Amino acid sequence: MPRPPLPADLVELLQRPNPAVMATVRPDGAPVSVATWYLWDDGRILVNLDAGRKRLQHIAADPRISLTVLDGDSWYRHVSLQGTVTTAPDPDLTDIDRLARHYRGTPYANRERPRVSARMEIESYHIWGF
Repeated sequence: MPRPPLPADLVELLQRPNPAVMATVRPDGAPVSVATWYLWDDGRILVNLDAGRKRLQHIAADPRISLTVLDGDSWYRHVSLQGTVTTAPDPDLTDIDRLARHYRGTPYANRERPRVSARMEIESYHIWGF
């Protein structure tokens, strides 16, 4: 698999609010995948999770994730990114607001639950349809 830096056409794709699926690994080794918002953040991927999500436990045990981003204009084109994440609290909801604005144009509506940001360092990627 190719390694970063990513070509300009992939960066352009990742800068758009496309559909994406994030995969983590459970402690028993089983994969778990869930649709998610993401944001291209200066060479890394930002995702944000409710602090009560099981995926955070998966990441704590094994920080490797995969994120597949589908081209919103043609789902026959996609990029799958593999890497590791580091997490940090999002106490002011700054990161989830960035994601919500990217996808919906408004701040994140649920202000009651704590959030955690996860930033992915891309280690490799696979493309299809480019």
